[in-house]
Amino acid sequence: MQAKEIKKQLILLIEQASVIDPGLAKRLEEINRWVKDVKPGSLTAERFVILFLQQMLQDAEVWLRLKSLPSEEEQQSALTVLNPTLQYWYGYLFPKWLSENDPKFYIWRRKLMAGEFNQEDAKLIDSIANNIKNCGGTIVQRYIADLSMATDIIVSSRQDRPLCIQLTSVSEEFSQEKFNDWENSLIFWTIDRGLFLSYNPRATDFVNQIVNILLYNSDNLSIGSYLKFNL
Repeated sequence: MQAKEIKKQLILLIEQASVIDPGLAKRLEEINRWVKDVKPGSLTAERFVILFLQQMLQDAEVWLRLKSLPSEEEQQSALTVLNPTLQYWYGYLFPKWLSENDPKFYIWRRKLMAGEFNQEDAKLIDSIANNIKNCGGTIVQRYIADLSMATDIIVSSRQDRPLCIQLTSVSEEFSQEKFNDWENSLIFWTIDRGLFLSYNPRATDFVNQIVNILLYNSDNLSIGSYLKFNL
C-alpha cells in the first residue's frame, strides 16, 4: 500500500470508527495529524513509519469488523476463531491501548519519523518466529507492543497461554536498568506475566535455546511473574 492510499484509508477508517468505536477514532485522528502534512514521497521514504501505518490500518479494520457485530456474544465468538496469541492481542492489549493514555506514543512516533528507529534484531526475531511456528506455537509482533509495552513478541505454546517477551543482548551488568524499565511497562499495562531474556549472540545454537525457553515459559510461568532469564 502506497502513502497516498494509506492516507485515504486512514480518513475512511476514522469516519467508520467515529460511529463504531470513538476510542479507535481518537487514536486514528492522532495518527492522521502526525502524517497528514508529510508529502507522500517523504512518507514512503520512512520505511518503519509506513510499516507501522500498514499494521495499524490492518488492526483497525479487524477491530471494526469485530465491534460491528451486533452482540458481545458474537464478538467473543469471533475472537475464539483466532489463534490464542491473536485473541490476546485483539481481546485485551489492543483495546487497552485504545482506551488508556500511552505516555510513550508521542515519543516513539517522533523517533520513527526522524529515522531514529531501527530493528537490529529483526532477523533474529524472524528466525525465532519461524521456529516457534514449526513447533506448533503462535506469535504476534506489533510496533505498539514493542515501543509502548516493551514487548518484542507475544508467544503461545501448547497451553494457549500468551506470554509477553522482551529480548536483549545487553550484558548482565547493564541489563538491570533495562529490566526495571521493562517490568514497569508491563505493570503499567497490567500485563500479568512476562519474560525478559538476555542472550549471547555468539553462543552456539542460541536461537533454538531461546525458542525452547519461550515455549516452556509460555506454558508454565505463573501469573504475576516477571522473569529475568540470562541465557
